[in-house]
Amino acid sequence: MNASTSPSGAGLLDGRVALVTGGGAGIGLGLATAMARHGASVVLASRRSETGEAAAVGLRAEGLQASWVRCDVTVPAEIAAAVLSTAEKLGRLDCLIHNALDGSAVGPLEEATNEGWATLAATSVRASYDCARIAHPHLQATGGSLVLLTSAAGMEGSEARPLYAMAKAAQRGFAKGLAAEWGPDGIRVNCIAPVAMTPALAGAIRHDPSLGERLVARAPLGRIGDPVDDVGPVAVFLAGDLSRHVTGQTVVVDGGGFRGL
Repeated sequence: MNASTSPSGAGLLDGRVALVTGGGAGIGLGLATAMARHGASVVLASRRSETGEAAAVGLRAEGLQASWVRCDVTVPAEIAAAVLSTAEKLGRLDCLIHNALDGSAVGPLEEATNEGWATLAATSVRASYDCARIAHPHLQATGGSLVLLTSAAGMEGSEARPLYAMAKAAQRGFAKGLAAEWGPDGIRVNCIAPVAMTPALAGAIRHDPSLGERLVARAPLGRIGDPVDDVGPVAVFLAGDLSRHVTGQTVVVDGGGFRGL
């Protein structure tokens, strides 16, 4: 940890509070870690305490401000409880990052099931709506930031995962519309489209080593990103004052693999 990310030093997010859905592991934990290292108090929202609470304990062991709250994003009441708990316990909410996703059952259209599609839609599109609707008054009070995790698949499509691409495109469209609607409220709305080495991706690569080779070959920077050190700083940027005049945008963090914007 360098001086710029020391919990005892001046950070870009000192005094800020961030709630991250799917924050117990993978990309979500990477984003939360980077924000906490820049001074934010982070709340990891996830379904399972064995991952979420353990992740929060790990961050606190670094001297960072972190806690866990149970939240199944397919249940609006649980999103509302997580947001209210965060605002009440920490006094404010400056950033909500919706990262949680369950799209494991959705592949090519001919292999898709109604159940798999329903789960994907519930955790991506519908949960984005619920997170936004519930967080709005809290973000308006702080002039805060809403960040949705999307994908280049939502811009260029995906032969292997067309339903995933559709859901991610919907999130981008939603973010653009909210950016315009919420601008007068002082709230910024943006997206991050990452490719990073998570436990899930590592497992997929073990199953199909050619996947890792393809991802590296696609990226001009020649590697797969890191959730904390490569994707995390973008969340820090979008949650703080350095992005005070940025809204309605998608930041692609994949080593240059997608260059279509």
